[in-house]
This record gives sequence, structure tokens and C-alpha cells, in this order.
Amino acid sequence: MNLHHPQLVKLLQLAYSAEKAAAFAYIGHAGSVKNLDEKVAIKQIEEDEWRHRETVLSIMSQYDIPPSRYNELKYHIIGRTISASCYVIGWFMPYYFAGRLESGNVCEYFIMMRYFNEIGITEHDEALYEMGMKEKEHEVYFQESLQGSRLLPLFEKIFGWGNKRSLNDVDWANKSPVESSKGYCQHSKANGAGEGRKRMRPG
Repeated sequence: MNLHHPQLVKLLQLAYSAEKAAAFAYIGHAGSVKNLDEKVAIKQIEEDEWRHRETVLSIMSQYDIPPSRYNELKYHIIGRTISASCYVIGWFMPYYFAGRLESGNVCEYFIMMRYFNEIGITEHDEALYEMGMKEKEHEVYFQESLQGSRLLPLFEKIFGWGNKRSLNDVDWANKSPVESSKGYCQHSKANGAGEGRKRMRPG
């Protein structure tokens, strides 16, 4: 079965390759921190990203969507570069930009769900919901880790993400169930899905 939805196909291919870049980045991030609990938490996030990649590939395979060779090469290089940079840019920036990245990625999966629903497909709702919520969980982890940093207000003002600002409208403390979650990210531009992927930063 082929998907007659170019935006959805493009978004699936982007997510598949970018999950690899994120996982690579977290390898460097975990390796660069000294606190054992932080290492364990970041390692878990890396494993989550690999599972997301597997899930996205499984969905793509159902519709004969091949990975993008261009995206695979591009995000491989980006991921390895970010991974290496985590060892030289200090503690704050990897945490900050990882949080901002995860924040931007949350809507990606809810928009995918909406795209699938537009063409009458609902069987992936649960998987896409779980991935979107897992990205939100990651965002919250990084937000909490940055509490008390004197740099956070400045970076929040410049980059639009931080303690008081998010790139998505998911309320982690009061999550909507799957059937109600389709109202999330309604104001995200369709061609802006994956913004977090495209603006990957160290960490």
C-alpha cells in the first residue's frame, strides 16, 4: 500500500533519520557528564531514540517508503558532530539544546497522527502518541535539570525555549488520552513539522 500524502512521507523519512542523529548525540552527551545518575538518564533517552527509529521504520515498511539516503547521510554526520562537541562545550549547552530539540520534536508525532487520520488510517495512533509523549518526557527531564542555571533566562529569551516557554502545547502534568490528543499542535505549521530536527544543536 502506498501513501498518497507527500508531507507525511517526507515527515516519516525525516523522523527516521533524525532519530539516529539524536541517539548519536546522546552517546556523546552521556559520555561527557560525570554524574552517574545523569549518565544513566541520558543513556535511557538514547535507547528511547533508537526504539523510535525502529518503530518509524516499521511504519514506513508497511507503505513501501524507503529511508532517504540524503537524510541518512546528513543526520549521521550531524549526530556524530554533536556527539563529539559535547565533550568541549561545557555542561549547560548540551542540556539546553537537547531540551529545545526534544520540545520541537513533540509535535512531529502528533502531526503524523493527524496526517494519517486525514487519509483514513488510525492504526498507528497509539504508537505515534507514545512517541510524542516520550519526547515530551525527555523535554521535561532537561527542563528540570536546568533549574537554577543563571544562563537559562538568557537562552530562553534568545532561543524561545526554557522554563516558561515550550515549542509544543502538551501539558505533561495533565496529558490527554490518545483519542483526545489530536487537538495537540493544531497551530504548528504543516511544513514546519520537524523544526526541532532541522535545528539540531549540541547535545
